[in-house]
Amino acid sequence: MTTANLSSTQTAADPLTLIDVDHVRFFVGNAKQAAFFYAYTFGFSIEQMADLTTGCRDRARYLLTQGNIRIVFETPLCKDDPAADELRCYGDGVKDIAFAVADAETAWKQAVANGGEVAYEPITISDDKGSVTTAGIKTYGRAVHSFVSRTGQYDLDHIKNGGIFEPNFRHTDDLSINEFNRNNPCGLLFLDHCVGNVDEGKMDYWVDWYQNVLGFAMFKHFDDADISTEHSALMSKVMASGNNLIKFPINEPAAGKRKSQIQEYLEWHDNTGGVQHLAFRTNDCIESVAELRRRGVDFLRIPDEYYEEVWERVDKTLTEHGHKAVREDHERIRDLGILIDADDQGYLLQLFTKPLQDRPTLFFEIIGRRGSQSFGKGNFKALFQALELEQDRRGNL
Repeated sequence: MTTANLSSTQTAADPLTLIDVDHVRFFVGNAKQAAFFYAYTFGFSIEQMADLTTGCRDRARYLLTQGNIRIVFETPLCKDDPAADELRCYGDGVKDIAFAVADAETAWKQAVANGGEVAYEPITISDDKGSVTTAGIKTYGRAVHSFVSRTGQYDLDHIKNGGIFEPNFRHTDDLSINEFNRNNPCGLLFLDHCVGNVDEGKMDYWVDWYQNVLGFAMFKHFDDADISTEHSALMSKVMASGNNLIKFPINEPAAGKRKSQIQEYLEWHDNTGGVQHLAFRTNDCIESVAELRRRGVDFLRIPDEYYEEVWERVDKTLTEHGHKAVREDHERIRDLGILIDADDQGYLLQLFTKPLQDRPTLFFEIIGRRGSQSFGKGNFKALFQALELEQDRRGNL
């Protein structure tokens, strides 16, 4: 995510103004092993760690970075830790989408005054190098949003340039996987959007929540006529922060002949809402997907029939709105199984992984934008059909 260009006047006037996505925090069963999996398969650098060897007695944490993406994998070390209960209920997954703000405590107080439920109260950890303040509110299901503000050598600019994430972290040793990734980049730049799944009938509740608590606004709306096949359907509304720094599509299941991907997610997520997928932006979707496939990333298989009609549809839309044709090689797009869609602003390329753990819950999206700021509406049917094939293989359709 590109950092918002904000003045001190803006952040003082609205404490909920987001500066950046500070990090995404996962709860995982084994942070050390998860760090290596995501480093190897998706090209993240294992930059820093905090565990027993650095003075952390309760949890082990690994910071992975790529572009302006920061992911913290966190594992509880004690059976009585609440995170241990979450892992038992939900398996590995996203716990926290944390926002960088000017003043975490002030932002948190404003969000709570707006109706947000407290996840945890402000905490400041500091040493002679600076401080990090965090405070959290609950959002859908098991997920939370933390507000993060940093001072001294822990400020965000330092972090982006390799500075220590917070006290008790240290840089990892010179790992061979990091050298490999520097020589074989995957090209992921920042978090484009984060999709949440909620119970049927709760989508509008959470739309109102993002509007009222965080000051987000509606960006797009898709109903079951837009996102459906003969078997299943869902509805989705996309919320965007005031400065369009980050977008949050919110999905709920809709009635269909068989079980939708959203309902499958909920059933394997202890009937609890949560983050369904993270979408990472790349400037070169062809090269990113090619490298990820080389590393063994398991993407959804798109039927060959999709490419028999997609170019006519995309070219027609681009021509109608005065845009140039798709510049990427058509055959490589097909060979790599990439989806493509166009709207009045341009086009995009996207592809979705299969679930990243044994439970059919969290997955990633790789997305490249050439003007289009939408979410691939023209691909919804093909994507759903691919998902339904996988659901059927799992016995969950």
